[in-house]
Amino acid sequence: MTKQMHLAAHFPGVNSTTVWADPRSRSQIDFASFEQLARTAERGKFDFFFLAEGLRLREHNGLIHDLDVVGRPESLTVLNALAAVTDRLGLAATVNATFNEPYELARRLATLDHLSEGRAAWNVVTSSDAFTGENFRRGGYLDRSDRYTRAAEFVATARELWDSWTPDGTSRPFAHSGQHFQVSGEFTVPRSPQGHPVVIQAGDSGEGREFAASAADVIFTRHGTLEAGRIFYADVKARLAKYGRQPDDLKIMPGVTVVIGDTDAEAQQNAAEIRRLQVSPQNAILAMEQVWGRDLSSYDPDGPLPDIDPDPGSRLSQGRAGLADPLVRAAEWRALSAAKGLSIRQTVIETTTRQSFIGSPQTVAAELETFVSTGAADGFILVPHLTPGGLDPFVDRVVPLLQERGAFRSEYAGSTLRSHLGLAEPVWKG
Repeated sequence: MTKQMHLAAHFPGVNSTTVWADPRSRSQIDFASFEQLARTAERGKFDFFFLAEGLRLREHNGLIHDLDVVGRPESLTVLNALAAVTDRLGLAATVNATFNEPYELARRLATLDHLSEGRAAWNVVTSSDAFTGENFRRGGYLDRSDRYTRAAEFVATARELWDSWTPDGTSRPFAHSGQHFQVSGEFTVPRSPQGHPVVIQAGDSGEGREFAASAADVIFTRHGTLEAGRIFYADVKARLAKYGRQPDDLKIMPGVTVVIGDTDAEAQQNAAEIRRLQVSPQNAILAMEQVWGRDLSSYDPDGPLPDIDPDPGSRLSQGRAGLADPLVRAAEWRALSAAKGLSIRQTVIETTTRQSFIGSPQTVAAELETFVSTGAADGFILVPHLTPGGLDPFVDRVVPLLQERGAFRSEYAGSTLRSHLGLAEPVWKG
């Protein structure tokens, strides 16, 4: 039998992958935008709808980063509202394990799971950024190793709370004593329809892979090419056995973008235009500044790359993960620019995130199926470049072909997110 793929929809708009200038682009804040994209995903029989999170507005050169979404509503609040206008679609919120507490978050997630009748998911992320931590009473930050130990204990503690109610509806006291948390009492929300909300993990580091293998149901990765996907897939799946888990217990779903045309050539033209709009002259200089760590506003976006070296210790950008070695990245960009005669803007277009799947509906469907059938992914989280209508071409033109191939469901077989993902309900450990 053809292996069934899993599909999810990411609500775009938290970075420069969105084409803001397109006249079809709508609000990132109005509930109508969230509802339209969610309804489209459910019409396409997607597994879940995914919201990212930002806990502080990024800054660049001392100013709020122009491309960040200002006033983006809190994810779980939005998903609780979407539970009322969807029937089967899973609802996934990104919530930070560094700046939240287990009891409070476990209640909110269990509440969403009840209100949605078993469709809640939690994308666990961490932060080692003191800049972000300033927004919180505790402040400061955790070292890289500590943030993952806290996240692992956070997830384990939340599961203890969810298991403090028996499957038949009896509440029992809980008590947890660990390195990061000391909590005890009684949990106020009965066991939810799918036992525990689905746990998603986003992170490609060694620590992140190990955390996902030990504790997650889904891993959201950036490995979008076939070969990189196969290597990542094999590595993460091989880590599961030490935790007593089977390969199908963890679904690997890279975030991808798709550009469709009536022909492959038309799709390539469409993709090139999207990239041109995503990397405006302003965006090109900003992307170069994030590598160089210097003010490059005097440089021409259509001119050559800077002749000065990056400042490795720069704090020009706040709230972003820093590059491992800006000097190496700059050398790579310079070599590419020299080899192909590229300007600053052309170099950024060439080197930064681009569309993962480009082609006619038939080409895209075949490539997606190849990824899943050859062990590069279990499915995909689609990130459209337009809000909220960017998912429609995929649902209207690619999903029917996947269904014809037997690679994707034609109808939901169950009502919970775990049933969509083929995950068993957690064994009660009360």
